[in-house]
Amino acid sequence: MTKGVGRTGTRNDKTHTICRRCGKSSYHIQKGVCSSCGYPGKKMRRFNWAAKAKRRRTLGTGRMKYLKHIPRRFKNGFRERDPYPHTKN
Repeated sequence: MTKGVGRTGTRNDKTHTICRRCGKSSYHIQKGVCSSCGYPGKKMRRFNWAAKAKRRRTLGTGRMKYLKHIPRRFKNGFRERDPYPHTKN
């Protein structure tokens, strides 16, 4: 049995820090790329072999400020001006 901290004492540097796009501690400082979302790349990083990861950040997991009203507007035919469209008798 050894005395002191051993291997643990040498691990005092951080390779990853917080990513500004996804908020996870996955931004590699030396590479300058997030291992989770692929920032600063324009497209979000996603793979078909990671079905669970896709499910976590797909449509419907956020606020859906615009998209949550679409089914109701579709049902009413996307009418905008008149609350009730006039029908000719």
